[in-house]
Order: sequence, then C-alpha cells, then structure tokens
Amino acid sequence: MLVLLGILVVVAGFVARINPLLVILAAAIVTGVCAAIVPGVSLAALWQAAVATLSAFGDAFNDNRYFHVVWLVLPVIGLLERAGLQERARMLIAKVKAASAGRLLVVYLFIRQATSALGLTSLGGHPQMVRPLVAPMAEGAAEVEAGGALSDDARYCIRSMSAATDNIGLFFGEDIFIAIGSIILMVGFLEQAGIIVEPLQLSVWAIPTAIAAFIVHGARLLVFDREIRRRIAAQKTETGQ
Repeated sequence: MLVLLGILVVVAGFVARINPLLVILAAAIVTGVCAAIVPGVSLAALWQAAVATLSAFGDAFNDNRYFHVVWLVLPVIGLLERAGLQERARMLIAKVKAASAGRLLVVYLFIRQATSALGLTSLGGHPQMVRPLVAPMAEGAAEVEAGGALSDDARYCIRSMSAATDNIGLFFGEDIFIAIGSIILMVGFLEQAGIIVEPLQLSVWAIPTAIAAFIVHGARLLVFDREIRRRIAAQKTETGQ
C-alpha cells in the first residue's frame, strides 16, 4: 500500500501547481523508496533504492536519447520567438507585394504535401512551423492589404486556417509515402481479410486523393482571401477610414 503514496505525491503536486517534471520525478522516487520498505530495512537500503530509481530514469533517457533530441527543438523555437522570429517573418512577407494570406497558404499546402509524401512529416507542424512562421507570415500579408493592424476576428481566422492547412497537407500527403504507419496498417488489415496488396499499390492510389485535396483546399484558400478582404473592408468602414 505504501507504493500508492507516489499517486498522492502526483495529485498534491498538480494541485499545488508545481512543475510537472519535478512532480513526476518526486513521485517516482517516493514509489521506489516505499517499495523497498520492509521490516528491519536500514536507511542505507532506502538510500540505495532512491539512487536505483534515479539510475533507472537515467538509463531510460540514455537508451532513448535520439528520440528526446527532437524535443530540444521546442525550446529553440521559443528562444527564436523571444528574439523576434514572428516579427521578422511579418517583415519578410510584407516586402512581397503579390503575397496574400490565401496565396501564401496555398504555397505552404504544396510544400507540406510534397515533403510529407517523401516521409518528411516532421518538417512542418503546429508548434515548429505554423505558430512561429506560417501564421505570422499570413497575418503580415493580410496586414499589408489592410494597410494596418487586423481585427482580432480576422487574425484568429487566419491562424485557424493556417493550422487547418498544415493538417490537410500532412493528412493527404503522408499516405503517398510507402513506409508510413497508415499504409502498413491498411496492408495488414487487408491481408487479414484475405486481400493481398503491395504497399506501393496503396501509395500510388493515394496520389489522386492528394491532388484532389490540394485542388479543393487550394480553392478554399483563394475564397478565404476574398473573405479576409471583406472583413478588412468592414473593419475600415467601422473605423471610418
């Protein structure tokens, strides 16, 4: 029963709003030490149990260190944002006179689908691409058309459409890659049903779907440009410009 004290530590730590990593680490140590408590146990043995628990954490991290390297990108993105990455992205796109929010997202949709089809699904994504680069650039293009700051309504619409574009590009592009998990899942499911297909066959038939998705969403983005212009015009009317 003593090992359940680790759960109590987790609950208390979250209620107190302590750093989740510290809470989990403390809960693991408490659980490891409590598991070593038996009649007649010495303090040295309990200390060794705590050290062994920390050692298990270190071994797990070392064995999966290549996986954890990916998460180091997130603090790098945070530092870049703090140093003005979004502002630089807006300034860059403002120099392109032909750019608009919809046209920019069409280009990103194509890039996202093409890289996902090659298996490079990690090149895009909401935290590492949409939030720091794509959405600010789309907002910057719309601000140039508006001749000033956007309304919160228009700004949030652009952000949501940027996120949706990333989702659509990834979803319909990754199935073209022969070694993606969804292809392997479908091959296994069909094989259990007695239908034998090669992964390449499924990948090839995913190409027309990806093209159709690009055309449909690309058209939506161009219509979205008109919607943003309408919102900008309404904003100027309200402000008397």
